Amino acid sequence: MTQTPIRLTVNGRMHDVNADPDTALLYVLRNDLELNGPKYGCGLGECGACAVLIDGVAARSCVIPINGCVDRDIVTLEGLGSRDHPDPVQEAFIAEQAVQCGYCLNGMIMSTKALLLRTPHPSETELLEALRYNLCRCGAHIEIMRAAMRAAGALAEAQD
Repeated sequence: MTQTPIRLTVNGRMHDVNADPDTALLYVLRNDLELNGPKYGCGLGECGACAVLIDGVAARSCVIPINGCVDRDIVTLEGLGSRDHPDPVQEAFIAEQAVQCGYCLNGMIMSTKALLLRTPHPSETELLEALRYNLCRCGAHIEIMRAAMRAAGALAEAQD
């Protein structure tokens, strides 16, 4: 049986993917498109390591089938910025050294970015709420929160 390619827009580029429509987006991103920002954590959509932005909203790519992503704008960690020109959220996480093992970092950055897209001047409570479902086993929560607050400040200044 021949499969019809599924067209996905990832990081501003169109990709035709030959995979079962029920394949989790995470597998296509990592295995087919070689985008390794999103991580496989729990496989249940609970830890946040696999987070991406879909139409500007943080989403768990390990539980979203690719057929639900057609005609949607998908952004991975790699699509936010580059090594030479990181996104302000990425810059804030670097400046605050908000990482230990780094496994949760993708989800923390993508969830922070999603919040800042919809709420450019979030309160600390809003930041805590946005990050509460991203698990960090290393205990780098203080640095992560400082980075999120820094990013909110940097983005707020850029928009004023």
